[in-house]
Amino acid sequence: MNTPTHTLPSGDELPALGLGTYDLSDEETEASVRAALEAGYTHIDTAEGYQNEAVIGDVLAEYDRDEVFLTSKVLAKNLDYESLIRSCEASLDRLGTDYLDLYLIHWPNPAISLRESLQAMERLHERGLVRNVGVSNFSAYQLSCAHHISDVPIAVNQIEFHPWFQRPDLAEYCRESDTVIEAAAPLARTDVFEDEVVQELAETYDKHPAQVILRWALDRDIVALPRSSTPEHVRANADLDWSLDDEDRRRLDERDRDQPVYDHPARDWTGDIYGIEP
Repeated sequence: MNTPTHTLPSGDELPALGLGTYDLSDEETEASVRAALEAGYTHIDTAEGYQNEAVIGDVLAEYDRDEVFLTSKVLAKNLDYESLIRSCEASLDRLGTDYLDLYLIHWPNPAISLRESLQAMERLHERGLVRNVGVSNFSAYQLSCAHHISDVPIAVNQIEFHPWFQRPDLAEYCRESDTVIEAAAPLARTDVFEDEVVQELAETYDKHPAQVILRWALDRDIVALPRSSTPEHVRANADLDWSLDDEDRRRLDERDRDQPVYDHPARDWTGDIYGIEP
């Protein structure tokens, strides 16, 4: 497994292929993380809200921690200064580690000051608990504000990104600001497997549709975070040592429908993510 990397402002190398762990049972999480590490993945993505950090920590205890790039995220409802610090410390405890390679604000929360949140991130960075700071699901406007007020570089914006939802304006701003794009749901939760061009290219290259999409994402300099409950699929997703030709890559570029699978404008402001009462 020969995975390219992105150099972050800290000098750390972020592997361009990681394992997503959203919406997996404890048993599925354990099997997927173990399969990924055995297949050569060196990048694991989790979050406070996924409720699987303890399981991941148990698996990581069997491996060399310094060989794994580990990311977690703080829930939007915990973005005030003290809550954010406590959330990070609790994540570290569950993961059984004394640092995170990357810590992200999982969702922007308009009810809590972004400056306050980023000051807490700065404190975590100063303490050595967090090596790199980033955000998730931020618009270009929100990301620009974060860059403006943060004393620690905003290294990453983890967003929904796949052939049906390519977000050209946001992607362009991320590149202009040297912010690495991480693709959450890079396979559109398998919806994009039904795309006729994806199917045609999978047949042409004798690959699974997931492999075609992930190869395209890496060619776009996107960090891809596919998740799977099946160890066989976890291993197959890492089989990316091959190339799409320029014309086929362009055909996928043209599949954009502006069609998200999860990042919709409406929000459940009272739910477990935000916890904003009327």
